[in-house]
Amino acid sequence: MAKNDAPAEKTSRLKQIRSAYQLTKKSDPKVGLVLAGIFLGIVAVFVAVGYFVGPLLVWIPLGVALGFLAATIIFGRKVEKAAYSQIEGQTGAAASALQTLRRGWNVTPAVAVTKNADIVHRVVGRPGIVLVGEGAPSRVKNLLAAEGKKHSRVAGGAPVIQLIAGQGDDEIDIRKLTKHVMKLPAALQPSEITDLLQRLKALDAVRPQVPMPKGPVPTSMKGARQAMKGR
Repeated sequence: MAKNDAPAEKTSRLKQIRSAYQLTKKSDPKVGLVLAGIFLGIVAVFVAVGYFVGPLLVWIPLGVALGFLAATIIFGRKVEKAAYSQIEGQTGAAASALQTLRRGWNVTPAVAVTKNADIVHRVVGRPGIVLVGEGAPSRVKNLLAAEGKKHSRVAGGAPVIQLIAGQGDDEIDIRKLTKHVMKLPAALQPSEITDLLQRLKALDAVRPQVPMPKGPVPTSMKGARQAMKGR
């Protein structure tokens, strides 16, 4: 990376962190006080230990480092909680959560959409093809079944897994959706995934272009997670 790119990257990261903090403060107004309390509390403990045990010059930097680490971890959890709270119940919430999956996963939002705002998203990775539906369970099950048949025809034996995002029975809460997908058993090698993606392109090419239903498609999950990467 060029040297003149470093300040721009740093500025971008600071903007992401500031945006994540503002997002979190909307649902948790005391987040700043909580983080400051955690940091100062840990530093105070280490200062006390250094005062009685010594030397202070060793214990104080250690307390500052551990206090910052603890505050960062708590901040990350609060950011994620706030982001999920903001997107929950919105059209495209499952897609927003799935797009936080890291390398090794190929996410295609809204491979199928109905006029009733029932949606199926697709994730391709080591477990195979994962179809995630969101919408009214009675309707989205039929949509998932139809998509499952279409994908099975081109899957070449790869597993086709069907999930419904939601809070009902046999549904996956969006807060747990990415973890659930990541824990699915691996069934494909990287070369097989590449071949599978090529076959899926052929399937997508013959699909009619169906727009996402009207309404907000949340992006806060991805932005919030990016703000915490590398911290």
